[in-house]
Amino acid sequence: MRDLFRRAGIEAAELDARLLAERAFGLQRIELINRERVEAEADALTALQAMAERRLRGEPVSRILGERDFFGLSFSLNEDTLVPRPETELLVVKTLALLEGRHHKRLLDLGTGTGCIAISVLTESPSATAIAVDVSARAVEAAGANAKRHGVSRRLDIRKGSWFDPLDTGEQFDVIVSNPPYIVAKVIETLAPEVKDHDPRAALDGGKDGLDAYRAIVGEARHWLKPDGWVVVEIGYDQAAPVRSLFIKAGFEDVMIEKDLAGLDRLVFGHHS
Repeated sequence: MRDLFRRAGIEAAELDARLLAERAFGLQRIELINRERVEAEADALTALQAMAERRLRGEPVSRILGERDFFGLSFSLNEDTLVPRPETELLVVKTLALLEGRHHKRLLDLGTGTGCIAISVLTESPSATAIAVDVSARAVEAAGANAKRHGVSRRLDIRKGSWFDPLDTGEQFDVIVSNPPYIVAKVIETLAPEVKDHDPRAALDGGKDGLDAYRAIVGEARHWLKPDGWVVVEIGYDQAAPVRSLFIKAGFEDVMIEKDLAGLDRLVFGHHS
């Protein structure tokens, strides 16, 4: 078993090195292999050395490169956005399923960050439109750049503000989706350095019990939902029961929990009739 983990660590390090080399030399993997006997340019070596030193200090490769792939798309990052994670792709899949068959599909993405959730949904659902909200101006900037990059700017309205505050009276949605801050405040310092030292604290900190954002979202969401609308949120692995309870207390029906590919509770979603 130790050999398996050691091998996985080596493979991860090799992948990191290849990604950094591709950026430094401006070449794809096959080009790097074909040119392995060609003398490297000094500027490229200097750039690679600088990036390698950042990685050795614990900075994630995605932060160094300034982008991360998610749902088959590449998203630009900045200091106010989380790095999109593979498990959050389940949130996109569930949202697409809930939007299927609806007319005039309308999505609200709360705490959008890079915009990866809303943009991924819009690229897969060409008739849908969305509003994306984030309290950070820099996150709004990143989401706007990513929407333009992936050709959905005309269908994505990105607004700065806290949760529902930027919405206009009468706006309603088929699905409200969020991957909010949900880490218990006192636990943040125990997280891996790649997270606690490089992800924005505001996008991690869920308050004393990790549930502050869920209270804010679930408590008001029904007011902004169309009839037969849904709210879908990502959760921490141990938060299913308390978040489900918040949904039920707020009057949602058919409140369900969905696990991710690792078998961990990942989503809670509820229906407004």
